[in-house]
Amino acid sequence: MNTPLTILGIAGSLRNASFNRAALRAAQQLMPEGATLEIFDLDGIPPFNQDDEAHPPKRVVELKQRVRAADAILFVTPEYNYSIPGVLKNAIDWASRPYGDCSWEGKPVAIMGASVGPLGTSRAQYHLRQVFVFLNMYPLNRPEVMIANASQRFDEKGNLTDEDTKTHIQKLLVALVAWAKHHEGGRRAAAASE
Repeated sequence: MNTPLTILGIAGSLRNASFNRAALRAAQQLMPEGATLEIFDLDGIPPFNQDDEAHPPKRVVELKQRVRAADAILFVTPEYNYSIPGVLKNAIDWASRPYGDCSWEGKPVAIMGASVGPLGTSRAQYHLRQVFVFLNMYPLNRPEVMIANASQRFDEKGNLTDEDTKTHIQKLLVALVAWAKHHEGGRRAAAASE
């Protein structure tokens, strides 16, 4: 691949001071050479209504376009009630509809998440992996980035200050770029054989 890879980053929180939004901004600064991370904010995505899926709202159209244009996806999710937040699942549902027009199809994807608790969003991340099965996305299995005790790893302005966490995020991003290149090679080979 000669052109830079584009990864689309989506945080599963709308809160301005969210540790997950801060982690996504940190990832943007830690991207390896030859790749960029663009952020799509879920603010403004309305609740999914199947009555509107044939004519989705403008913000949903933009989400689907951005997903399709990306070489890979990075979800950064909090954990709510042992699972993924409704706002994230809502956006995933919109971009997968109508049936047969799934923007997520075949996309390499990685997950990370931050939590003030000791488990660092592990249960939410595993639930999100279940969703990837139906979407036919290609999740990166390792490394896993589960930022526990997040209030100790970010400063009051939302800057990631913990060096070990930065290192883990960098490793994830390097692996995601390699994973995206691997899948791009497969897509080109399949297209050439058609």
